[in-house]
Amino acid sequence: MDAGYTVEQLRAAATDAVRAPSLHNTQPWRFRLRDGGIEILVDPSRRLPATDPSGWGVRVACGAALFNLRLALTVAGTPAAVRLRPYPAEPDVVARLVPDVPRRPTPAEQALYAALARRFSNRAPFWPDPVPADARWRLTEAARAEGCWLELLVGVSAVNAFAEIARGAHRVLERDPAYRAEREEWVRAEPAPDGVPTSAGGPQAEPQDLLPSRGFGGRNRAPGRDFEPEPLVAVLGSTGNTAVDQVVAGQALQRVLLTATDAGLAASLLSQPIEVPTAREQLRLSLGRFGTPQMVLRIGYGQPGWPTPRRPVDEVLDLPVPRA
Repeated sequence: MDAGYTVEQLRAAATDAVRAPSLHNTQPWRFRLRDGGIEILVDPSRRLPATDPSGWGVRVACGAALFNLRLALTVAGTPAAVRLRPYPAEPDVVARLVPDVPRRPTPAEQALYAALARRFSNRAPFWPDPVPADARWRLTEAARAEGCWLELLVGVSAVNAFAEIARGAHRVLERDPAYRAEREEWVRAEPAPDGVPTSAGGPQAEPQDLLPSRGFGGRNRAPGRDFEPEPLVAVLGSTGNTAVDQVVAGQALQRVLLTATDAGLAASLLSQPIEVPTAREQLRLSLGRFGTPQMVLRIGYGQPGWPTPRRPVDEVLDLPVPRA
């Protein structure tokens, strides 16, 4: 198509794109219109040098925002053709989207889009109800549709083996004062457009917990409200670990999360075993998988909560300067 996207289309799609998850809810993305195409860029001011020194987390987050952007444009009847990392000289440009052949969205795309506003990380304990086989199949197919794999850890021995890796990675990270200080910078006790509110931080960790949790200042849990003893743990992986692979993994992550939301499931993210290179390799070897684990999810049924806040969309747009 010759016609490009408009500022109005950019603003509408970016309003949905910013609902993507990110480490500490840093929202490390910007969106701009250039030569009729919409581009997603890394926001360098929102990097986490102690938590994410390689930029892996930023690229996964921007990939998740890219999936939302693609979905919003498709549901609006203006689907995009996407080029990942289109400019070798501009590595902070994650993707460029240009109009593709117009078409109507499929029912599956409409369902994922409807789930977008309801998706959020649920850090509270889940109910003990098992995730049924058909929902598990939908989750693995969602990852496959975006060129990634999703390994579901089912059963006490598999989950316990993963938990040992995750707890070891958590201990390594917690020994770093810069890591702890950086996390504290993004905890929000008062209303704010970014960071993790204490109300969404989940309950305080206790010694009996199977899986580690970050200290986001959550409340002490009520008696008997321990975490589920046998959670469904899902490991999302990509074929490689280049910058492009990480953006691809972010898109797969968001499709999996929206698929879970559409199925009535709750999810939270565990990135500690990904952030520690030796733990990530341990995890890969334990799965017997080729490729690279990119994120871990805890999935189940839980009581409704609230999404973390988002910055106003105009704060993340780089709009063309009107000509005089």
